[in-house]
Amino acid sequence: MVRVRIGAAAAHFGRDLARAVAKVERVVADARSRGIELLVLPQATLGGYLGDLRHPDAADPPAAITLDGPELTRLRGATGPMVLCLGLTEAAVSSAGTVVHNTAVCLTGDGVLGRHRKVHRAVRESVVYAAGDRFDAFDTPVGRLGMLVDYDKTFPESARSLALDGAQVLVCPSAWPASVTDRAARLPADRQSRLFDLYDGARAAENQVVWVSANQTGVTGGLRFLGQAKVVGPGGDVLARTGSKGGLAVADLDVAAEVARARRTLHHLAELAPAAYRGPGQVAVR
Repeated sequence: MVRVRIGAAAAHFGRDLARAVAKVERVVADARSRGIELLVLPQATLGGYLGDLRHPDAADPPAAITLDGPELTRLRGATGPMVLCLGLTEAAVSSAGTVVHNTAVCLTGDGVLGRHRKVHRAVRESVVYAAGDRFDAFDTPVGRLGMLVDYDKTFPESARSLALDGAQVLVCPSAWPASVTDRAARLPADRQSRLFDLYDGARAAENQVVWVSANQTGVTGGLRFLGQAKVVGPGGDVLARTGSKGGLAVADLDVAAEVARARRTLHHLAELAPAAYRGPGQVAVR
């Protein structure tokens, strides 16, 4: 039995990049002292997020960094053997010049293990962020892992692509706010709060994987973030969760054993019938 201690954070990170790096160092130090081996922090942990989804200011984007820059180099020194996943705004050179992506990275003290650029952009995020174009799983010290960012989890194909690529753990850093059009007086009653939890459970259960969901808390501009970080088992059962305030959801489990147990009788990936579906081409089970 190889048990892994997994932590998912609900926390507020703003636009001050230097302050965010220092806060991540403190969170990482606390997590390592608690024996956490995989820690997932929210989307926009480094550089912050937008303050308005319907009318974002393209002239005032979050601070963008490169993956080989001083910020991640400093965090690698703090992370050591722990696997850390977090969200940031990435500066990238393209044929159109420098563009920014809403990106999740996975790293240890040895370097960056994986990167995912958010594919699905909500409302008018496209005014600021360029879109990613793929979902790829990769190997880590805690097993084969896949990443999504925020709104990506609304689309079942996103998580399914990663599961078909062999990922047994899917992580999803988010900056998921309450409804911007029909906000409830209490966060637990908000429509987006219900959907956030629904997608977390459904993506885990339909792919029979461990799902790790981190989210921002607090307020940025006109957005109020939900929190609700959690670790979900491959049957869709919530193993640990936070509320709407800052905190860390922690669960201990043998990932491979739990995934194998969930797939013992009903193996959703092996029992797919892709020839009957409309849409993207067939993908072989890894």
